[in-house]
This record gives sequence, C-alpha cells and structure tokens, in this order.
Amino acid sequence: MAKAKTNYTCTECGGTSSKWTGQCASCQQWNTMVETIVESGGGNNRYSNPQHLSLAQTAPVLSLDEIEALDVPRFPTGIDEFDRVLGGGLVAGGVVLIGGDPGIGKSTLLLQALAHLSHVKKVLYVSGEESGAQIALRAKRLVIDAKELKLQAEIQLEKILGTLADLKPQVAVIDSIQTLYSDALSSAPGSVAQVRECAAQLTRVAKQSGVTIILVGHVTKEGALAGPRVLEHIVDTVLYFEGDNHSSFRLVRAIKNRFGAVNELGVFAMTEKGLKGVSNPSALFLSQHDNQVPGSCVMVTQEGTRPLLVEIQALVDASHLPNARRLSVGLEQNRLAMLLAVLHRHAGIAAFDQDVFINAVGGVKITEPAADLAVLLAINSSMRNKALPRGFVVFGEVGLAGEIRPAPRGQERLREAAKLGFSVAMIPKANVPKQPIEGMTIIGVERIDDAFTRLRELQ
Repeated sequence: MAKAKTNYTCTECGGTSSKWTGQCASCQQWNTMVETIVESGGGNNRYSNPQHLSLAQTAPVLSLDEIEALDVPRFPTGIDEFDRVLGGGLVAGGVVLIGGDPGIGKSTLLLQALAHLSHVKKVLYVSGEESGAQIALRAKRLVIDAKELKLQAEIQLEKILGTLADLKPQVAVIDSIQTLYSDALSSAPGSVAQVRECAAQLTRVAKQSGVTIILVGHVTKEGALAGPRVLEHIVDTVLYFEGDNHSSFRLVRAIKNRFGAVNELGVFAMTEKGLKGVSNPSALFLSQHDNQVPGSCVMVTQEGTRPLLVEIQALVDASHLPNARRLSVGLEQNRLAMLLAVLHRHAGIAAFDQDVFINAVGGVKITEPAADLAVLLAINSSMRNKALPRGFVVFGEVGLAGEIRPAPRGQERLREAAKLGFSVAMIPKANVPKQPIEGMTIIGVERIDDAFTRLRELQ
C-alpha cells in the first residue's frame, strides 16, 4: 500500500510547505508548521465543477444605491452582559466564535444562554467533547430549566448538517469546532484542513437557512484561538473569554463584530449556579481603602461603549541592583519606561535608581494610552509617600513632549465617575466639558508639570 503523501501546514495562516521549516514563509511565525495529509485531487471538487462556475457567473450584479439598507433584527439571549458584548443580541444567520482557556466557563455560559432561549426559540446544543449525561449533570448542578433544549453528542460534520436540516433550529451551539471532522477529508479532527472545512460548511448553512450558529474554539498556550487564522475571518463575531481560574470574575471581550461595536466588554461572576452578570463592574476594580494610601490613583478607562473605573497602584522603592527593575501588570511594559523618561525630563522627577512596580487592580488589562496620567500621578504619590485626595479621579494621554492629550468619550467618563461619588477630576484641558457636571470639580491641565502643580495645591 502506497504511503499517504504529506506536507506541512501553518496553524496560523494555513500556508503550506513540502518540508518542515522552523518559520512559516507566509506569516513569519515560528514553530507553527504541522504535518498534514495531502488530499487526493479526483477532479470532483465542487469548487472546480464547471456547472458551479457557470452558475456563479450568472449571479446578479447591483449598484449600491439599489440595495435597501435595513437594520439587522436581534433577539436577546436572556443574559444582559452577553447581549452587551454581542451588540444587543444574536442575529439570524450570524456565526459567533467564542474562545477561552479550558474550564473558564464557555460551555457554562452557552448552556445558560440556550436554556433561556429554549423557552422562545428552537435551539440545539451539539457537543463533541462531553456526553449527554455530563451536560445533563451540569444543567442539574446549575439549576437550569432546560426541558426544551435539544442535545446531540456528535462530531461528524455530515450528521450534524443532517440534524440541522431536519430539526431546523433557530440557534445552534457547536462545542467545539476543533472536535468536528468531515468524511470528505482524511485528516484528523482539529487539523487545519478539517477546522477550515467544517467552519466553512457551517457558515454556509447559517447564511442559507438563517440559523444562528455559535462555535466554541480552543486556544493555544499563548491565549490565541487555535487553528488557521482564516477561522476568525469566516465568522461574523469573535469573542474572547478572559479571566483567572483563581478568581471568580470573568470578562468576555468582542474582538470582531460585524453587527456591533468591537472591544465591547461583558463582566461575569462565577457562582455555584453559573455565571451571573455584574451590573456595576467598576466596583470590582476599585480597592476598598478605609483611608487613602500612597501610590494609588483611580482612572476612568473606556472598554467599547462602557466606561470603567480602575485603580492604578504604584510602588517605588530604592533599587539594590545595578539596573533598576521596571515591572508592569495590566499595562504595557514599554510604555512604563517611556513615561518614566517623560517624568524625568519634563517634571524633574528622577527614578533611575528606583524599582518601579505598576499594577492594575482586579486583573483588568488596560491597552489605551489614557492611563498615562494616572500612572505618573501614582508613581509620584508613591515616591513622595503622600496619598492623593479622596474622591480624586484622572484620565489623559501623556506625550513625549510632556503635553497631556485628550481622550475619547471624555464626558461619558466624567459622568460615570460622578455617578460613583468622585468629586474631583483632573483631565486634559481639551476634554473639559462646556457645561459643569453637578457635584464634580474639574481641573483641566495641558502639561505634566502643570498637573503636578495643581495636585500640590489640592494636597
């Protein structure tokens, strides 16, 4: 029997090579080439069939002004935080991909959502990783009313497509896409070819029949979705489940959404009865100090359309090493080094012989530059061992020239801070609102030295 011909496929981009290489020639990623079986070409590929080509050539072509733009109708899942991340709810014919670390709560959240939807919609849960008894046991443990929820334990794509055609559900969950395989391919489940083909077939069925399909995806050790990158391009929405297994809080973040805002954030708390939405997530990221402590500064960050109050903590201590340490948790490490240089050059505060540690409380990751001013004020507070005033909140980007740049959605940030009882805000001068906000004193600053001068007046 002839040996099956193999080649090497990149798990990141799907690029192929006849021999193994340490670096993919297409996307330049390292250690992503895996061995796969080459599918035999029999000439019966549906994409190369002349009949299909002729049908494709007769497709109508319209100008854009002839197409009526309609709002996409949505239906809620019954979980408010999940609906927020989705942009208001699920869309008929939409395909959602949700990924996260093992055991973080993906299956639990989707089981809860399907249980809510089963009372008003026809739903289907396809499990390729757990048996029906295991899922029933989880539903019993979470006290979920899932009498109307249909369940299928199957990993063969053709049988799943047959079930979708017969049952005609309005929402279907596939848990997970990496466990499925198609008889049309001889490669193993989870391979690049199988994941790409199964996802493409399910997406085609969703668009043709109008069923909403939610795919669960595995993640790599780096935290990215496993499989070819084309998987994220095929689907309409990509959600990431974030959180620490040692913490009860979980974050669901939208990375891609064709029907809503990206970088939207949903906050959940893991309880004995499943995931519960947190209506006031700012309380999670603020430490409860009886008295103000040095090195602590509260900032307002923006996650999608939601403003969040986060506490930034700094600890500055004399270094006993030739090179002082710079450690940042929840904020970008390189940006911390840049801010320390700005602090020295434009405010005259040197930290070259000091170890500097920065932490965003609650495990939140802040990627926007509006945290710059809070980081500098927290560092200065720790160096002087003097706490910031009570009820003090800041936001603003700091440039290399020492200027303080405005942040987007400034008024929404201020209103959120005022709602939580903060009375003094130091913000970029360009963000100062024309109309005063009741109960809040707003200080607009243009440069970093100006910010420190105004802060000393308050202290």
